[in-house]
Amino acid sequence: MTITTTAPANRAALLVLADGRFPAGGHAHSGGAEAAVAAGRLYDATSLEAFCRGRLDTAGLVAAALAAAAAAGVDPLLLDEAADARTPSPALRATARKLGRQMMRAARACWPSPVLDALAAARPRGAHQPVVLGVTASAAGLGPLDAAHAAAYEAVSGPATAAVRLLSLDPFDATAVLARLAPDLDRVAQQAVDSARLALDSDVDALPAASAPLLEIAAERHAAWPVRLFAS
Repeated sequence: MTITTTAPANRAALLVLADGRFPAGGHAHSGGAEAAVAAGRLYDATSLEAFCRGRLDTAGLVAAALAAAAAAGVDPLLLDEAADARTPSPALRATARKLGRQMMRAARACWPSPVLDALAAARPRGAHQPVVLGVTASAAGLGPLDAAHAAAYEAVSGPATAAVRLLSLDPFDATAVLARLAPDLDRVAQQAVDSARLALDSDVDALPAASAPLLEIAAERHAAWPVRLFAS
């Protein structure tokens, strides 16, 4: 099945969706950066870049593929089950659904859609955030590649923003990391769309299931902290 790209007239919607000020709750989450800082694995701009590259090619790729498939029209309930299967950590599953619930609220206010309404009714506790992101992208007139870019960017921009707060890292250095990651973001987004095309033609098993065990283990430990700056 052919997956089309976004019409230029809709590109402004992508800016709104990917904007850090979009009220989807992401600002309260570090994407594993807080746990990595505490463990001594993330301590400067160089280690931030390594952390983001690893996250992009694992959790970021999975999220981008789920979002692309949802935007392409794959059944979001099947994708939500696929997201569960690709998220071993109970803490990360809970976080993904919490973020999905918050994104759903923002999305339905900005781009009312019967598909969003149906997903909200079927998953009152929240669907996984990348699935909601993909359905939202479609409701906003965006395509699978746009949804994939938004998900991939979110996978690295969250930790980069958190590192500024956690390490008092120079914001210019953190932003430079994101700029250097641009070619990789494009690559991961295209991989996500390619897998979404396969999922349309076969089933959701065609979507990537890249593993990030250290992120999963760290998330479980982080969830047990009595005091923390970020929710995840």
